[in-house]
Amino acid sequence: MKKISFILLAGLVSQYMLAQDIRPIVVGVPFLTINSDARSAGMGDMGVGTSVDAYSQQHNPAKYAFAEQSQAFSMSYTPYMSKIASGMSLGQLTYYNKYNERSAVGASLRYFGMGDIEMRQQMDDMPVNRKPNEFAIDVSYSLKLSDNFSMAVAGRFINSNLKYPDEVGGNSNASTFAVDVSGFYESRVMQFANFDGRWRAGFNIQNLGPKIEYDDLPNGSFIPATLKLGGGFDFIIDSYNTLTLTGEVSKLLVPTPPRNAFDEEAKRDYNDIGWFKGVFKSFGDAPDGFSEEMKEVMWSMGAEYWYDNRFAFRTGYFHESKDKGARQFATVGAGFKYNMVTVDLSYLFSTSSVNNPLENTLRFSLTFDLGRKTYPKG
Repeated sequence: MKKISFILLAGLVSQYMLAQDIRPIVVGVPFLTINSDARSAGMGDMGVGTSVDAYSQQHNPAKYAFAEQSQAFSMSYTPYMSKIASGMSLGQLTYYNKYNERSAVGASLRYFGMGDIEMRQQMDDMPVNRKPNEFAIDVSYSLKLSDNFSMAVAGRFINSNLKYPDEVGGNSNASTFAVDVSGFYESRVMQFANFDGRWRAGFNIQNLGPKIEYDDLPNGSFIPATLKLGGGFDFIIDSYNTLTLTGEVSKLLVPTPPRNAFDEEAKRDYNDIGWFKGVFKSFGDAPDGFSEEMKEVMWSMGAEYWYDNRFAFRTGYFHESKDKGARQFATVGAGFKYNMVTVDLSYLFSTSSVNNPLENTLRFSLTFDLGRKTYPKG
């Protein structure tokens, strides 16, 4: 099978073309980097160091060990590139079960539908119309190692049929697997002069795994391995009012493209880098040195206000260097909780000159608390 070319909308991976001084890191299965739940989306796409919720499977499953509800199920829906394309969306189903005071398990299904896409091997070929999709299934186990700290491991199966079908009817799917390792800290409630408070912090090393092969090239594409660090503080003003301020930084654990990305030898050397070596290489391989490495660090900050544990209002900001993808946006969100049901909404405003595929998109999430509140926080 010949090398595959896909005629895709440029916003699919929210990256733009490589140039001499603009080197975004392009990865396979980029849908894994799209935030699927409306709660974290309303706080600038952060979730590694926020309080536990049903959506923690995507951000930091170690948080499940601190869950107050013994079980919960959630569903999320995010339209994608809705202004210029139809039929593209990301959906996710998540479930967790905290089966004793210290342990919990979680599972989720993430599905990315791409609508109708024209695919061809050469620019002058007749296109083949397909409706490709990508999905990931993962499971996690979290354990409290102390009263205030937990860790988790997660395994993930990833499948994509964004691949040109073989002329003789061969398999058009590509697949790989990945693992996550995460940790979470939550302090006890502390008393201050005019309010109570609680610290939180977390980390997650996500999507560590082999490359995915979209075509017959033996080296494939890196999947979006990522290091995330985050934390926050709850200002518990009284029994009705709580304000949380949070921050997060993240970095792809993928090698930086070479200075001349169109040079065949440089391209071949880059493609020959293994995924495991690439994780460590990613911290010091940028052609422009430390300054470029720092540009690869993305950051976000956010706030969440709860009234009577029923109404929530959120806002946040996310920043990525213009030389590394130029995702820069502000977000707002809201939530409403009634008995066992929680509804979350969020909206994104792009502040970058580069169009964001989620710009002016309303994201929706729904959570059902299925278990009793049997594990109170200290």
